[in-house]
Amino acid sequence: MKHQRLVIMIEISLMAALSIILSYVQFGALWAMGGSISLIMIPIFIIAFRRGWKAGALTGFIVGILQLFTGATIVHPVQLVLEYPVAYTVLGAAGLFITSRSFTNGVPYASIVIGVAFAALLRFIDHFASGVIWFGAYAGDMPVVLYSAVYNASYLIPEALITIVIIVLLAKYSPAFFRAPKTL
Repeated sequence: MKHQRLVIMIEISLMAALSIILSYVQFGALWAMGGSISLIMIPIFIIAFRRGWKAGALTGFIVGILQLFTGATIVHPVQLVLEYPVAYTVLGAAGLFITSRSFTNGVPYASIVIGVAFAALLRFIDHFASGVIWFGAYAGDMPVVLYSAVYNASYLIPEALITIVIIVLLAKYSPAFFRAPKTL
């Protein structure tokens, strides 16, 4: 059991590091106050689907902390917590949609899509709330709620779609990879 736990912790560390590396693979323009279409979520979802929601949440938390050291936009201590550790920790919730038996009868495409969409929605809610509270000054004449929704959806929806495609392809061509025990 201790050996298995060590293996999971090593996988979490590697996936967190991979997330940070993939955060530099960006598509499209950079947004004024943060946010970009990148591949940062992929390793977090991989570990959540491979090892469960706890491992996914821990990986997301580590990624959020590491993001603070790689160019975070910080305007308030609570915003710092919401937009970095919390926003990436909630991505681990995708693991709730996959069980250890999910991959035994083929690839659970619907569960993958629902899991990624649900977790990305949680991340959107987090960034949306932060945008309404702390970044409303950038809305100009647009209502703050609409501004935050449009701003955050403009990069999170494409990022979630790209992530879904990549995770589905990984699961299709290497389903055995996702059959690991889901303990932490």
